[in-house]
Amino acid sequence: MTRLALLGAVLVALGLGVLSSVFVVDQRQFAVVYALGEIRRVIDTPGLHLKLPPPFQNIVYFDKRILTIDTPDTDRFITSEKLNLQVDSYVKWRIVDVKAFIRSASGSQNIATDRLLRSLRDAMNIEISKITVAELISGEREKIVEELRNKLNEAAKEIGAEIVDVRLKRVDFAPEVADRVFERMQSERKRVANERRATGGAESEKIRADAERQRDVILAEAYRDAQRIKGQGDARAASLYAEAFGQNPEFAAYYRSLQAYRESFQNKRDVIVIDPSSEFFRYFKAPGSNAARAPR
Repeated sequence: MTRLALLGAVLVALGLGVLSSVFVVDQRQFAVVYALGEIRRVIDTPGLHLKLPPPFQNIVYFDKRILTIDTPDTDRFITSEKLNLQVDSYVKWRIVDVKAFIRSASGSQNIATDRLLRSLRDAMNIEISKITVAELISGEREKIVEELRNKLNEAAKEIGAEIVDVRLKRVDFAPEVADRVFERMQSERKRVANERRATGGAESEKIRADAERQRDVILAEAYRDAQRIKGQGDARAASLYAEAFGQNPEFAAYYRSLQAYRESFQNKRDVIVIDPSSEFFRYFKAPGSNAARAPR
Protein backbone atom coordinates (compact mmCIF):
# COMPACT_ATOMS: atom_id res chain seq x y z
CA MET A 1 0.00 0.00 0.00
CA THR A 2 2.87 2.30 0.79
CA ARG A 3 4.52 1.55 -2.54
CA LEU A 4 1.29 2.22 -4.41
CA ALA A 5 0.83 5.51 -2.62
CA LEU A 6 4.41 6.48 -3.37
CA LEU A 7 4.01 5.51 -7.02
CA GLY A 8 0.79 7.53 -7.24
CA ALA A 9 2.47 10.54 -5.70
CA VAL A 10 5.33 10.25 -8.16
CA LEU A 11 2.93 9.99 -11.06
CA VAL A 12 0.97 13.00 -9.82
CA ALA A 13 4.19 14.98 -9.42
CA LEU A 14 5.28 13.99 -12.91
CA GLY A 15 1.90 14.96 -14.31
CA LEU A 16 1.98 18.31 -12.60
CA GLY A 17 5.53 18.84 -13.82
CA VAL A 18 4.51 18.06 -17.39
CA LEU A 19 1.48 20.32 -17.17
CA SER A 20 3.52 23.17 -15.75
CA SER A 21 6.06 22.74 -18.55
CA VAL A 22 3.51 23.05 -21.33
CA PHE A 23 1.93 26.37 -22.31
CA VAL A 24 -0.20 27.67 -25.17
CA VAL A 25 0.48 30.85 -27.09
CA ASP A 26 -2.58 32.55 -28.61
CA GLN A 27 -2.31 34.16 -32.06
CA ARG A 28 -3.18 37.51 -30.45
CA GLN A 29 -0.27 37.37 -28.00
CA PHE A 30 3.47 37.41 -27.52
CA ALA A 31 4.85 34.99 -24.91
CA VAL A 32 8.04 35.94 -23.03
CA VAL A 33 9.85 33.14 -21.20
CA TYR A 34 11.64 34.35 -18.08
CA ALA A 35 14.32 32.36 -16.26
CA LEU A 36 15.23 33.70 -12.83
CA GLY A 37 14.05 37.20 -13.87
CA GLU A 38 15.87 37.23 -17.20
CA ILE A 39 14.33 37.03 -20.65
CA ARG A 40 15.20 33.73 -22.28
CA ARG A 41 12.86 33.58 -25.24
CA VAL A 42 10.20 35.62 -27.01
CA ILE A 43 7.59 33.46 -28.73
CA ASP A 44 5.31 35.05 -31.33
CA THR A 45 4.09 31.90 -33.13
CA PRO A 46 0.81 30.50 -31.86
CA GLY A 47 0.58 26.93 -30.66
CA LEU A 48 1.77 24.56 -27.94
CA HIS A 49 5.23 25.21 -26.43
CA LEU A 50 7.45 23.78 -23.68
CA LYS A 51 9.40 25.34 -20.86
CA LEU A 52 10.98 24.37 -17.58
CA PRO A 53 8.58 24.11 -14.67
CA PRO A 54 8.45 26.88 -12.07
CA PRO A 55 10.38 28.30 -10.40
CA PHE A 56 12.98 27.75 -13.11
CA GLN A 57 10.97 29.46 -15.85
CA ASN A 58 7.73 31.41 -16.04
CA ILE A 59 5.65 32.99 -18.82
CA VAL A 60 4.41 36.58 -19.29
CA TYR A 61 2.01 37.40 -22.12
CA PHE A 62 1.83 40.68 -24.09
CA ASP A 63 -0.90 41.80 -26.48
CA LYS A 64 -0.01 41.59 -30.17
CA ARG A 65 -3.16 43.34 -31.39
CA ILE A 66 -3.58 46.97 -32.40
CA LEU A 67 -4.23 49.07 -29.30
CA THR A 68 -6.05 52.40 -29.05
CA ILE A 69 -5.22 55.52 -27.08
CA ASP A 70 -8.39 57.60 -26.89
CA THR A 71 -8.72 59.81 -23.83
CA PRO A 72 -11.94 61.71 -23.01
CA ASP A 73 -10.01 64.94 -22.43
CA THR A 74 -9.26 67.46 -25.17
CA ASP A 75 -5.94 69.28 -25.47
CA ARG A 76 -5.45 72.98 -26.17
CA PHE A 77 -3.06 74.35 -28.77
CA ILE A 78 -2.34 77.79 -30.24
CA THR A 79 -2.21 78.35 -34.00
CA SER A 80 0.04 80.75 -35.88
CA GLU A 81 -2.88 83.24 -35.68
CA LYS A 82 -2.68 83.06 -31.87
CA LEU A 83 -6.07 81.38 -31.69
CA ASN A 84 -6.72 78.85 -28.94
CA LEU A 85 -8.02 75.53 -30.27
CA GLN A 86 -9.37 72.42 -28.60
CA VAL A 87 -8.22 69.25 -30.37
CA ASP A 88 -9.50 65.74 -29.68
CA SER A 89 -7.38 62.94 -31.17
CA TYR A 90 -6.72 59.22 -30.97
CA VAL A 91 -3.75 56.93 -31.70
CA LYS A 92 -3.62 53.35 -32.98
CA TRP A 93 -0.44 51.50 -31.99
CA ARG A 94 0.95 48.03 -31.33
CA ILE A 95 3.96 46.30 -29.80
CA VAL A 96 6.53 45.09 -32.34
CA ASP A 97 9.66 44.59 -30.20
CA VAL A 98 8.76 42.97 -26.90
CA LYS A 99 12.27 43.16 -25.40
CA ALA A 100 12.53 46.89 -26.10
CA PHE A 101 9.02 47.34 -24.74
CA ILE A 102 9.96 45.60 -21.50
CA ARG A 103 13.20 47.54 -21.10
CA SER A 104 11.73 50.98 -21.93
CA ALA A 105 8.19 50.76 -20.54
CA SER A 106 8.67 47.96 -18.00
CA GLY A 107 6.19 45.93 -20.02
CA SER A 108 3.35 48.25 -18.91
CA GLN A 109 0.77 49.51 -21.41
CA ASN A 110 -0.09 52.39 -19.08
CA ILE A 111 3.51 53.62 -19.05
CA ALA A 112 3.72 53.27 -22.84
CA THR A 113 0.42 55.14 -23.24
CA ASP A 114 1.64 58.02 -21.08
CA ARG A 115 4.87 58.34 -23.06
CA LEU A 116 3.07 58.24 -26.40
CA LEU A 117 0.53 60.84 -25.26
CA ARG A 118 3.30 63.20 -24.14
CA SER A 119 5.06 62.75 -27.47
CA LEU A 120 1.80 63.35 -29.34
CA ARG A 121 1.07 66.57 -27.45
CA ASP A 122 4.59 67.86 -28.07
CA ALA A 123 4.36 67.06 -31.79
CA MET A 124 0.89 68.63 -32.11
CA ASN A 125 2.01 71.74 -30.26
CA ILE A 126 4.88 72.19 -32.71
CA GLU A 127 2.87 71.47 -35.86
CA ILE A 128 -0.27 73.45 -34.99
CA SER A 129 1.78 76.50 -34.01
CA LYS A 130 3.03 76.65 -37.62
CA ILE A 131 -0.37 76.74 -39.34
CA THR A 132 -3.65 78.64 -39.40
CA VAL A 133 -7.12 77.40 -38.55
CA ALA A 134 -8.09 77.33 -42.23
CA GLU A 135 -5.10 75.10 -43.05
CA LEU A 136 -5.91 72.77 -40.17
CA ILE A 137 -9.48 72.13 -41.33
CA SER A 138 -8.73 72.09 -45.07
CA GLY A 139 -6.72 69.80 -47.36
CA GLU A 140 -3.56 70.56 -45.35
CA ARG A 141 -4.96 68.45 -42.52
CA GLU A 142 -3.78 65.18 -44.06
CA LYS A 143 -0.23 66.51 -44.35
CA ILE A 144 -0.30 67.56 -40.71
CA VAL A 145 -1.57 64.13 -39.60
CA GLU A 146 1.15 62.45 -41.66
CA GLU A 147 3.80 64.61 -40.01
CA LEU A 148 2.40 63.78 -36.57
CA ARG A 149 2.47 60.07 -37.40
CA ASN A 150 6.11 60.24 -38.45
CA LYS A 151 7.20 62.13 -35.34
CA LEU A 152 5.21 59.88 -33.05
CA ASN A 153 6.69 56.81 -34.71
CA GLU A 154 10.17 57.99 -33.74
CA ALA A 155 9.10 58.10 -30.10
CA ALA A 156 7.30 54.76 -30.40
CA LYS A 157 10.41 52.98 -31.70
CA GLU A 158 12.19 53.80 -28.44
CA ILE A 159 9.68 51.70 -26.51
CA GLY A 160 9.46 48.88 -29.08
CA ALA A 161 6.12 50.00 -30.52
CA GLU A 162 4.78 51.08 -33.90
CA ILE A 163 2.22 53.78 -34.69
CA VAL A 164 -0.48 52.46 -37.01
CA ASP A 165 -2.56 55.63 -37.31
CA VAL A 166 -3.10 59.08 -35.82
CA ARG A 167 -6.36 60.97 -36.31
CA LEU A 168 -7.85 64.29 -35.25
CA LYS A 169 -11.43 63.55 -34.27
CA ARG A 170 -12.53 67.07 -33.46
CA VAL A 171 -11.06 70.54 -33.84
CA ASP A 172 -12.93 73.41 -32.22
CA PHE A 173 -12.33 76.89 -30.89
CA ALA A 174 -11.86 77.39 -27.18
CA PRO A 175 -15.02 78.81 -25.51
CA GLU A 176 -13.39 82.15 -24.69
CA VAL A 177 -12.54 82.85 -28.34
CA ALA A 178 -15.44 81.10 -30.11
CA ASP A 179 -17.82 84.10 -29.82
CA ARG A 180 -15.20 86.51 -31.11
CA VAL A 181 -14.34 84.26 -34.03
CA PHE A 182 -18.00 83.72 -34.91
CA GLU A 183 -18.64 87.49 -34.82
CA ARG A 184 -15.72 88.03 -37.16
CA MET A 185 -17.00 85.30 -39.47
CA GLN A 186 -20.47 86.86 -39.41
CA SER A 187 -19.14 90.32 -40.24
CA GLU A 188 -17.07 88.83 -43.06
CA ARG A 189 -20.12 87.07 -44.49
CA LYS A 190 -22.12 90.31 -44.26
CA ARG A 191 -19.36 92.16 -46.09
CA VAL A 192 -19.35 89.56 -48.87
CA ALA A 193 -23.16 89.69 -49.05
CA ASN A 194 -23.12 93.49 -49.33
CA GLU A 195 -20.50 93.34 -52.06
CA ARG A 196 -22.56 90.84 -53.99
CA ARG A 197 -25.71 92.93 -53.54
CA ALA A 198 -23.85 96.00 -54.80
CA THR A 199 -22.50 94.04 -57.76
CA GLY A 200 -25.96 92.69 -58.48
CA GLY A 201 -27.48 96.18 -58.26
CA ALA A 202 -24.88 97.54 -60.66
CA GLU A 203 -25.52 94.69 -63.09
CA SER A 204 -29.25 95.26 -62.76
CA GLU A 205 -28.90 98.96 -63.57
CA LYS A 206 -26.64 98.12 -66.49
CA ILE A 207 -29.14 95.61 -67.88
CA ARG A 208 -32.04 98.03 -67.33
CA ALA A 209 -30.19 100.88 -69.05
CA ASP A 210 -29.29 98.63 -71.96
CA ALA A 211 -32.90 97.47 -72.24
CA GLU A 212 -34.15 101.09 -72.23
CA ARG A 213 -31.56 102.04 -74.84
CA GLN A 214 -32.65 99.17 -77.05
CA ARG A 215 -36.28 100.17 -76.55
CA ASP A 216 -35.53 103.78 -77.57
CA VAL A 217 -33.61 102.55 -80.60
CA ILE A 218 -36.44 100.24 -81.62
CA LEU A 219 -39.06 102.99 -81.13
CA ALA A 220 -36.96 105.49 -83.08
CA GLU A 221 -36.44 103.06 -85.91
CA ALA A 222 -40.14 102.17 -85.91
CA TYR A 223 -41.11 105.87 -85.93
CA ARG A 224 -38.64 106.49 -88.74
CA ASP A 225 -40.03 103.61 -90.77
CA ALA A 226 -43.61 104.72 -90.04
CA GLN A 227 -42.87 108.27 -91.14
CA ARG A 228 -41.19 107.01 -94.29
CA ILE A 229 -44.13 104.75 -95.09
CA LYS A 230 -46.57 107.55 -94.25
CA GLY A 231 -44.63 109.96 -96.46
CA GLN A 232 -44.64 107.43 -99.25
CA GLY A 233 -48.38 106.96 -98.79
CA ASP A 234 -49.01 110.70 -98.67
CA ALA A 235 -46.92 111.16 -101.81
CA ARG A 236 -48.78 108.36 -103.55
CA ALA A 237 -52.14 109.80 -102.44
CA ALA A 238 -51.14 113.28 -103.59
CA SER A 239 -50.05 111.81 -106.90
CA LEU A 240 -53.38 110.01 -107.29
CA TYR A 241 -55.30 113.15 -106.27
CA ALA A 242 -53.31 115.23 -108.71
CA GLU A 243 -53.86 112.73 -111.48
CA ALA A 244 -57.61 112.52 -110.72
CA PHE A 245 -58.05 116.25 -110.30
CA GLY A 246 -56.06 116.93 -113.47
CA GLN A 247 -58.71 115.12 -115.47
CA ASN A 248 -61.48 117.50 -114.23
CA PRO A 249 -60.14 120.75 -112.68
CA GLU A 250 -63.63 122.09 -112.01
CA PHE A 251 -64.55 119.01 -109.99
CA ALA A 252 -61.32 119.31 -108.11
CA ALA A 253 -62.14 122.88 -107.14
CA TYR A 254 -65.62 121.77 -106.06
CA TYR A 255 -64.19 118.90 -103.96
CA ARG A 256 -61.71 121.18 -102.26
CA SER A 257 -64.49 123.63 -101.45
CA LEU A 258 -66.51 120.85 -99.82
CA GLN A 259 -63.52 119.91 -97.70
CA ALA A 260 -63.11 123.56 -96.69
CA TYR A 261 -66.79 123.78 -95.73
CA ARG A 262 -66.53 120.57 -93.70
CA GLU A 263 -63.48 121.81 -91.82
CA SER A 264 -64.97 125.25 -91.21
CA PHE A 265 -68.39 124.11 -89.96
CA GLN A 266 -67.75 121.05 -87.83
CA ASN A 267 -70.12 122.17 -85.03
CA LYS A 268 -73.35 124.07 -85.04
CA ARG A 269 -71.80 126.83 -82.97
CA ASP A 270 -68.99 127.49 -85.46
CA VAL A 271 -69.07 131.03 -86.82
CA ILE A 272 -67.05 132.51 -89.67
CA VAL A 273 -66.95 136.19 -90.55
CA ILE A 274 -66.29 136.68 -94.27
CA ASP A 275 -67.55 138.70 -97.23
CA PRO A 276 -70.53 136.85 -98.79
CA SER A 277 -69.27 137.73 -102.24
CA SER A 278 -65.91 136.07 -101.64
CA GLU A 279 -64.71 133.08 -103.65
CA PHE A 280 -65.26 130.90 -100.54
CA PHE A 281 -69.04 130.90 -101.14
CA ARG A 282 -68.74 130.34 -104.87
CA TYR A 283 -70.62 127.03 -104.87
CA PHE A 284 -73.22 128.32 -102.40
CA LYS A 285 -74.28 130.91 -104.93
CA ALA A 286 -74.58 128.59 -107.93
CA PRO A 287 -75.67 125.22 -106.66
CA GLY A 288 -77.20 124.42 -110.02
CA SER A 289 -74.13 125.30 -112.04
CA ASN A 290 -72.03 122.94 -113.99
CA ALA A 291 -69.56 122.77 -111.11
CA ALA A 292 -72.31 121.51 -108.79
CA ARG A 293 -73.20 118.86 -111.35
CA ALA A 294 -69.64 117.73 -111.82
CA PRO A 295 -69.13 114.01 -111.70
CA ARG A 296 -68.27 112.44 -108.38
